[in-house]
Amino acid sequence: MVQRIEPQPGQESVWDYPRPPRVEGSEKRIRVVFNGRTIADSQRTVRILETSHPPVYYIPLDDVRQEFLVPVQRATFCEWKGVAQYFDLVVGDRRVSHAVWRYPQPTERFAAISDCVAVYPSQMEACYVDDELVQAQAGDFYGGWITSDIVGPFKGGAGTWGW
Repeated sequence: MVQRIEPQPGQESVWDYPRPPRVEGSEKRIRVVFNGRTIADSQRTVRILETSHPPVYYIPLDDVRQEFLVPVQRATFCEWKGVAQYFDLVVGDRRVSHAVWRYPQPTERFAAISDCVAVYPSQMEACYVDDELVQAQAGDFYGGWITSDIVGPFKGGAGTWGW
């Protein structure tokens, strides 16, 4: 049995997020840094909130340095959002495979993310929500962004697949 952590004032519990997931806009400043370069900087992002998962931020392509994104032949399917396509991230002499993804034709419920990308925080040099350094969600399957205003426990790490 999973023991929910009770949120303090100003915090959210991932156990209060819905299933199916909810889409909501965010005005928090989201920054992504890789190999010393800011590859994304936005205050117009979209958060996906799903039970037991930290939020995943989707960043408008207009706020992403797209010259660093290299399309690859990988696709996955999400029962809620549809088919995702992936990109390698290449900045200078560093490359990380399948680190960025997007849903170019998401389901109607998730239309707000059609012109956005998401990243795996664990594969970046740093990700920030406002000025807070993000902790990556364990397991890298979901790509969640953990900050001090989010409490779990979080699905994704070893031993959590059965919850």
